[in-house]
Amino acid sequence: MTKTIRLLAAIGGLTMLTLDVTAGNTEAIVLGMGCFWGAEKRMAELPGVLDVESGYANGDIPGNYEAVLAHEAALNRGKSTKRNHVEVVKVTFDPTKATLERVLARFWESHDPTQGDRQGNDIGSNYRSVIYTHNAQQQTLALKTRDRYQVALKQGGFNTITTDIEPLTVYFPAEDYHQDYLKKNPKGYCGLGGLNVRYPGSVISQAAPLKEALPLDPKMLQHKRQIVVFEAEACTYCKQFKAEILDHWKSEVSIARTLRSQPPTGWLLEKPLFATPTIVLFENGKEVSRFTGYTGDKPRFWKWLGFHLLTPAQQKIAFEQGTERPGTGSHLDEKRPGVFVDPVTGAPLFRSDTKFNSGTGWPSFFNPLDDAITLHEDSSLGMRRVEVRSASSGIHLGHRFDDGPPPTGKRYCINGNVLKFVPD
Repeated sequence: MTKTIRLLAAIGGLTMLTLDVTAGNTEAIVLGMGCFWGAEKRMAELPGVLDVESGYANGDIPGNYEAVLAHEAALNRGKSTKRNHVEVVKVTFDPTKATLERVLARFWESHDPTQGDRQGNDIGSNYRSVIYTHNAQQQTLALKTRDRYQVALKQGGFNTITTDIEPLTVYFPAEDYHQDYLKKNPKGYCGLGGLNVRYPGSVISQAAPLKEALPLDPKMLQHKRQIVVFEAEACTYCKQFKAEILDHWKSEVSIARTLRSQPPTGWLLEKPLFATPTIVLFENGKEVSRFTGYTGDKPRFWKWLGFHLLTPAQQKIAFEQGTERPGTGSHLDEKRPGVFVDPVTGAPLFRSDTKFNSGTGWPSFFNPLDDAITLHEDSSLGMRRVEVRSASSGIHLGHRFDDGPPPTGKRYCINGNVLKFVPD
């Protein structure tokens, strides 16, 4: 039998809203876990969920995006005491395929419910964690799942749940451009990450744990300088980062991956994580910088890392197409067997047996390693030259000229200060 609850929105004379709790063989519940773009995506991935709609709920103001943002600002200035809406999703599901407990388990696992009026870097009462129920049965089960998940969180060393669990009083669908946002904008901000603590008894929790889901052991990391990649399951960009960066990692900086949103024990993050992947550079156990939201822009990532690995003089060459004065750079007299590599990525560039003395004051080579460099037209300084860049990081290395020795007849004139030598 179809049952409908009608919700009266007595806010400034606004119209009455109608929300179906059940329609035939479906059921609905309203959940808030931070930015509704990411919440919509997470909940829609659960088998048995039929529809997920972004909206605003349980506030004392008009239900639209501009009003919510403006009211949050007024609350921060102490100009109002009215309750703000929460960014929520209305989840409609088939209870024969996804029980309410399983829906709530996905809710708990998909965000950090211990943060109060925030979710990651999204700060405000409009981002608080909530479960808004339609009847006594939903209310009872929501409280029961909270208590079960609190036990699991406590065992994992996490804080107390702050999620509001109360009856739904008012609901407004969000604007059309907010609906299915991450489907329409696949590179859009997600801003959602759980604590990687499974809801007790869930099917996923019974599977063998992934290595990356375990806490990182500080004893296995480099305390002086270490990169940690914070990932999430079913994270498309985490997989892309792994395929494009991690699978080819040769940089001298040690790198580790984790599915947990907490740093290694005793290490410090500057602020909570809010999206994945987030790549954090730690020095002496403290965060010094982070790169958030990799979407395939490899040069931007390597430039971020390069600014922390290179000296100011090296940065000027690498990122501003600068040059060292002739005779002042590194490796002019380096003759040992070995390979010259990119100082940021560690990727090989030139073998030492292709190096020769050009008399120019810069290290010179007659042949690069396969696929190590890229060539670009350079018309700066009133000249037409061929610029040489590292294929792995995109940093500027030098220029190529046609006055080299056999067998190539080419001279790759390279700034020694942006080379690192690794002996055989």
